[in-house]
Amino acid sequence: MKSLVNKLFGTFFVVLSTSIAAYAQGDAKVDVKMDASQILVGDQARYFIEAQHNASQSKLQWATIPDTFNNLEIVEKGKIDTIKQGDLVTYKQRLLITGFDSGMHVIPSFVFPVIPNSGTAYTIQTDSLPLLVQTVAVDTTQPFKGIKEIMPVKTSWLDYIWYILGALLFLLLITVVIIYFVRNKKVAAPVTTPPPPQETLQEKALRMLAELERKHLWQGNQVKQYYVELTDILRGYIEARFNTPTMELTTDELLQSVRLNRELNKHAELLSAILYTADLAKFAKAQPLPHEHANAMELAIKFVNETKPAETPKQS
Repeated sequence: MKSLVNKLFGTFFVVLSTSIAAYAQGDAKVDVKMDASQILVGDQARYFIEAQHNASQSKLQWATIPDTFNNLEIVEKGKIDTIKQGDLVTYKQRLLITGFDSGMHVIPSFVFPVIPNSGTAYTIQTDSLPLLVQTVAVDTTQPFKGIKEIMPVKTSWLDYIWYILGALLFLLLITVVIIYFVRNKKVAAPVTTPPPPQETLQEKALRMLAELERKHLWQGNQVKQYYVELTDILRGYIEARFNTPTMELTTDELLQSVRLNRELNKHAELLSAILYTADLAKFAKAQPLPHEHANAMELAIKFVNETKPAETPKQS
């Protein structure tokens, strides 16, 4: 392997040495070299230009290089690199040259004007180099072969293995995401219905009196039942409100108890009017008039409202 590399390098330097041309005049000079002296049709050869002059003594203008010449074409022009070493300036450019017509062709010389700071302008130029363009050798003893049809490329599932693995991985990720959200789904907190506000003794008594009034008992000749329910509501309210037994007491006993109670004492006359009217109706001693039925209800409501406990102010 090492001997082969050495052989190739040796051949390369031989080629370069045979394709180098230089021209100098005054303080300026120009060199050209090429990496091949012959190419196949359509192949490319690299053509190197290197021009040098003393910038303190003259100015150098780059040559005008056409794109085509002598059946050859320049397919690419490299940029012109500049290297400065003191007053000495070197310019370099690489050209890619090809040819499509077989035969020996000549790369012409290119002219570079040089304008000295003093004296007469002059030119330097590259030397012309030959380039042999050859065709591909054809064995004319072999018969011509026809153009073959396009052959389909055989494929197998292994050609799509990465697509299959990608799809499976995608499905796996989707499954993991779905399972994660299902397991971590937040359960909605149950809606709790606040308990209804607690009914006070006064509210309960007033509600029961209102319900009794809506029954229209005395209007339907159920006067006794009307007063039985009315006095039961009042007795139950007094017993709960003032912690005084009332349900088993007679009217006189109840009124006596009322008069002895500091809070109830001032309502004794009102209660007396209701209870005695009720006794007349319940025990058939007399038949109260319609306005007395309504008055008994109004007095009962008045009693409940007037015995409502005073509200305790909230502490801040």
